[in-house]
Amino acid sequence: MAIDIAVIPVAGHGTRLLPATKSQPKEMLPVGRKPVVQYIVEELTNSQIRRILFITGASKTSIENHFDIDERLINYLRESGREEELAELDFERKDVEYFYTRQRRQLGLGHAVLCAKSLVGQQPFVVALGDSIIGINAKSDIVQRMVEQFETAKADVVVAFEEVPRNEVVRYGIAAPRGPIGDIFELQDVIEKPSESEAPSNLAVAARYVFSPAIFDELATTKPGKGGEIQLTDAMRSLLKKGAKGIGLRLPASEPRFDIGNYESYYQAFVDFALADPDHGPALREHLKRTLK
Repeated sequence: MAIDIAVIPVAGHGTRLLPATKSQPKEMLPVGRKPVVQYIVEELTNSQIRRILFITGASKTSIENHFDIDERLINYLRESGREEELAELDFERKDVEYFYTRQRRQLGLGHAVLCAKSLVGQQPFVVALGDSIIGINAKSDIVQRMVEQFETAKADVVVAFEEVPRNEVVRYGIAAPRGPIGDIFELQDVIEKPSESEAPSNLAVAARYVFSPAIFDELATTKPGKGGEIQLTDAMRSLLKKGAKGIGLRLPASEPRFDIGNYESYYQAFVDFALADPDHGPALREHLKRTLK
């Protein structure tokens, strides 16, 4: 059966982006013309995902509102002849079902994914982190390729990875491949934040996963780690150590990951997306040239 369901965890506080995230979810911050989470949903729907479950938290209702159909706004734009603006709401009419459940306690990413068990049940599913965009304007088919590998290889875990500088491996979960590293490789383990000398590669987890439902059993028995949080990586490692089959896919250079987790990366993402805007990018580029002289 084709995988058509994805889980998007969006319950985090976004404290590294305060004060912008005090009353606005970081997933709703604009990057260019759209909020972060809209790019993620568009990426998923372009990969044949038709059911999306958001794991939300307090102060996240604007995400639900964003994907609702706003008939009053549609009628206003139509009656006032604003067809161009009306076209910007096409995402509302995508053939997608949206579901929302709360992570009532902040117990980590692993716990957030476990909150999806009742809806997902005994079927494989995608996890896409709600603060990471893959590719400019989400023009990436990484999820589709991951699903294909999951089905072809009869895998239990498929993870996307990105290359990072060797001196930055200490910030990420790093792939430990089984054998040679190509664009697609067998995954033996994921080492959380290794030192530069201990890192088995420079491939860092890139916010996209495909899991069999076996991950739920591992999450249910995973003990809380630092800060009392249940880590998704710990459950994934446990599953792999029990003999589950893992596959890693390397993101191509043409599909970078944009991490909307701190101001430095957020600013860089906004500039890159704004420069790629077909209407306003050229003028912004000229402005930056003048400003940076």
